[in-house]
Amino acid sequence: MEVSYSNIKVIGFDADDTLWVNETYFREAEHEFAKLLAGYETENKIDQELFKMEIKNLEIYGYGIKGFVLSMIESAMELSNNKIDNATISKILHLGKEMLLKPVEVLDGVEEVLQSLVVDYRIILLTKGDLLDQERKLEKSGLSKYFHHIEVLSDKKEENYKNLLDHLEIDVNEFLMVGNSLKSDVLPLVNIGAKAIHVPFHTTWAHEMVNVEKEDDSFKTVGSLKDILKLIDCKD
Repeated sequence: MEVSYSNIKVIGFDADDTLWVNETYFREAEHEFAKLLAGYETENKIDQELFKMEIKNLEIYGYGIKGFVLSMIESAMELSNNKIDNATISKILHLGKEMLLKPVEVLDGVEEVLQSLVVDYRIILLTKGDLLDQERKLEKSGLSKYFHHIEVLSDKKEENYKNLLDHLEIDVNEFLMVGNSLKSDVLPLVNIGAKAIHVPFHTTWAHEMVNVEKEDDSFKTVGSLKDILKLIDCKD
């Protein structure tokens, strides 16, 4: 069944790996972390244990680089049986600071899409993670001028979206979400009656992976962000 966007008035955009590069830097840091711990375990084992630690700590630290760094330190202590030295801990902290200081690499077509849509639609940014870091990335991206509202959520579950749409007085039937994560940006919206467009990124955190056999009549998957302009009418 063809998905219709004729009644859409508000479009929400995810930030990380939808508007700019993010997950790639986590993969690079994980690789460097494994090199630091190479004397204790294999890279595969280190990756597995770090992921388990991140998931265990999500409820405490939430999403973002700072929680990731704390999980790396805790994993290093466990994997080394508390033999990890201060110099290595310092290197792990440096990995985190490098991530926080990365330049913001806006993805291809992002500004073109926002420029086209902002004329006819109310555009909002809906992301999750560390507030300070997301504010930094948004400022460096130069994209803040396109958004009517910016929201950094602690998580992206159905309840989070419902509460925000209610707060902003947005009719769920008039809302469209665009993002790279089926788990965070698509399925929760479909489940509350909104529309969504999935724009996959080449790297996805294991925690965000879900199996969906096919699209339904509430969301579409496109090859690039620019493809959404073919789906959504931009009025003259």
